[in-house]
Amino acid sequence: MKKVPLSRLAHARSGDKGDAANCGVIAFKEAYYPFLREVLTAERVKEHFTGICEGPVDRYELPNLWALNFVLHNTLGGGGTVSLKLDAQGKTVASAMLLMEVEVPDGLLDTL
Repeated sequence: MKKVPLSRLAHARSGDKGDAANCGVIAFKEAYYPFLREVLTAERVKEHFTGICEGPVDRYELPNLWALNFVLHNTLGGGGTVSLKLDAQGKTVASAMLLMEVEVPDGLLDTL
């Protein structure tokens, strides 16, 4: 096992849905998707965003796209028009998500 940033396995895109941040994580290869589905739990994402996400995290699976979509509730300080946060529209959530370190099995690393 080796720790690598999530950015080695996937790309991401994020934005706002009112007071919730929405973040899609898309595997670079189909072979990475089952691994990402296993390690990127709603609980793990909630822990990664401690101090930022103050509500629950919902996870949605999109296997045909090799993607997971996360909704981080109560994250944006009320939403784009009322928030005093620097990132009131959640655009930096994807970059922060990709900094998460994951332990990758050696066999999967061979395909990186």
